[in-house]
Amino acid sequence: MPDDLTLPALRGGIIDLQGRPALVVNTASLCGFTPQYAGLQKLHEEWAARGLLVVAVPSNQFGRQEPGDDAAIGATCERLHVTFPVAAKAEVTGPGAIPLFQSLAAAAGPLGKPRWNFYKYVIGRDGKLVAWFSSMTSPGSNRLRAALARAVA
Repeated sequence: MPDDLTLPALRGGIIDLQGRPALVVNTASLCGFTPQYAGLQKLHEEWAARGLLVVAVPSNQFGRQEPGDDAAIGATCERLHVTFPVAAKAEVTGPGAIPLFQSLAAAAGPLGKPRWNFYKYVIGRDGKLVAWFSSMTSPGSNRLRAALARAVA
């Protein structure tokens, strides 16, 4: 597995995706899509027992909608009752993108790189991209749920 399957966690430590199916989402606290955190939390609660790891990756690259520091991001996640892992704030697109998002963009192709907050990437146990979804795809989408089922199989 490549080293790009690890992320620094918001509150210290490392989030390791190695060997685990995952749903990775670039997030922002002040976005119109921020209510999707509730749906992501539901997916976490429903799918964690099947091995799925839901991970938020806060980014301030789109509309400057994640301007806060780690404490502010953590406070937002607490207010929204997020219990799944949240990575440290990172760049998710462009030349400064963290390695995980560089790999995801390469695997997804030109249309699959994040163009806004709340892009969703389903990663299989083998570390390969199963599917990606734009911000417009809700966490409860049947298409997303089908991709999660393929990832945990």
